[in-house]
Amino acid sequence: MPKLLVIEVSPRHDHSISRQLTAQFIAHWRQEYPDGEVVRRDLATTKLPYIDMAWIMGAFSPPETHSSESAAAMKLSDVLIGELKAADHIVIGTPMHNLTIPASLKAYIDHIVRVGATVSARNEGLVIGKKAAVILASGGDFSHGSPTEHFNHASPYLRVVLGFIGIQDLQIVLAGPTRPIMEGRETPSALLDRVDASLQTTVKSWATAIAAA
Repeated sequence: MPKLLVIEVSPRHDHSISRQLTAQFIAHWRQEYPDGEVVRRDLATTKLPYIDMAWIMGAFSPPETHSSESAAAMKLSDVLIGELKAADHIVIGTPMHNLTIPASLKAYIDHIVRVGATVSARNEGLVIGKKAAVILASGGDFSHGSPTEHFNHASPYLRVVLGFIGIQDLQIVLAGPTRPIMEGRETPSALLDRVDASLQTTVKSWATAIAAA
């Protein structure tokens, strides 16, 4: 049975719209795959270090030459990459911060995009055969056709960088605007209901593709 890797990003925990939507996504996924396994990686609690010289030296030198610092950096990177490669399905639930992704998600991406592990020296993605979804919660409306659509730098970046490591089957679900909720003009349940159809459609498309394979 398939394995779902859930990557949570928001630091708002129980108050987070992206986390609530991710929970709905998981519920739909469990309906399709009742015996499937869910693995969680919470970037709000993992506190990943940013890439430093120890990581760079470890990523671009043979293991037998690694310092203790480089070995530790590669060990963490290996764990994250192992989780990614072991998953059949991936869902990233994240807010948009200042028109792009949060620093914690960027740190995660920097740990998993690694020559020889997830991308070849000839820029060929090595993480293949995965289905992924990004649930992107934003204060403003960045939907297709909106006046501010072009301000959304998160969606194109995630599509390019995940595609770079081989994840081509990617659905991005825009969940916004959340500002009316913060201002008390809309309830969270109204937005959750509005986005839920997109979540269900994504999960069902995965199940249909597997059944047809």
